[in-house]
Amino acid sequence: MEAEDPPLFADRPEWADVIPLEQYEGVSPLAPIFYTSEYKDATNYFRGIVKTGEKSPRVLDLTEHIIRQNPAHYSAWQYRYKTLVALNAPLDVELRLMDELAIKFLKTYQVWHHRRLLVQQTKDPGPELEFIARALQIDTKNYHTWSYRQWILAHFNDDALWSRELEFVESMLEYDLRNNSAWHHRFFMVFQSGVRKGDEDRDGVVRRELTFVKTKLATAPNNASAWNYLRGVLDHSKWPYSNLESFVAPYSVPQTALQDVLSEDVVDLENPLPSPVAQLPCVAAVEFMADIYESKGGDDIMKATELWKSLAHQHDTMRRKYWEYRIKEALQNVR
Repeated sequence: MEAEDPPLFADRPEWADVIPLEQYEGVSPLAPIFYTSEYKDATNYFRGIVKTGEKSPRVLDLTEHIIRQNPAHYSAWQYRYKTLVALNAPLDVELRLMDELAIKFLKTYQVWHHRRLLVQQTKDPGPELEFIARALQIDTKNYHTWSYRQWILAHFNDDALWSRELEFVESMLEYDLRNNSAWHHRFFMVFQSGVRKGDEDRDGVVRRELTFVKTKLATAPNNASAWNYLRGVLDHSKWPYSNLESFVAPYSVPQTALQDVLSEDVVDLENPLPSPVAQLPCVAAVEFMADIYESKGGDDIMKATELWKSLAHQHDTMRRKYWEYRIKEALQNVR
């Protein structure tokens, strides 16, 4: 048996003292939004209590009713938070409600912002990482969830919070190594959030990260997220791309040209080769090699232009105009 819809606020005796305010009072809009009667009724009463400045338990009921219908109603969220503070309401109860609403409305910014305000008040970030991990199981790439996790870590900056973060992000990449959000989070925690205990040797950290991303690229050579991470590590550390020429070169040639290398007895553990079933050449590797040649200058500029031509006419025709621009610009600089 289906539950009956709750009565409109206009039909509730306990709301009889509130004067509802119509959204378009005295106005005849050209293209009015056709709200449901339930939503229109609730927001009319919401404008009424905002006008009087009322902050009471029934206001919490009203704002929850509106938010469940429209979780992006920023004014309802803001007034709800002010009411919670004014009533000195138990925020642990509110956080339990947010556990439900954040999962239900994962892609709504306002629900995460409200949660941030609550945790700033409770000053207890401990349970948040576990909750975020659960939310990421539902949507592993949700921008708002990852942003909230970064805020928790950076705002409280507690060693206990950071202690297992590398392990967490590695588990996310193990689940999906093409998860660009997880790669971004790894870069944030390793290079953009201070130096953690045990990571004082920054050159050692760079080498660790290069080893990590190389291993992932050997598994999935055409993973754009991993190539972007590789570039990010080098750019941030101001290491020249040419340092990785030995690693990148095998990924930039067809599989047939790679067989001789794969059959050699010598195995370079620092530069893992792509698997025999990898689809090569890898577009990102060809681009990387072209950037190496361009940075060297001189006669290597022509090597770069040949690689860009192969991208424009064979491997990455979607960006043909871009590669032709790179060729034109490089040749102009040579003259």
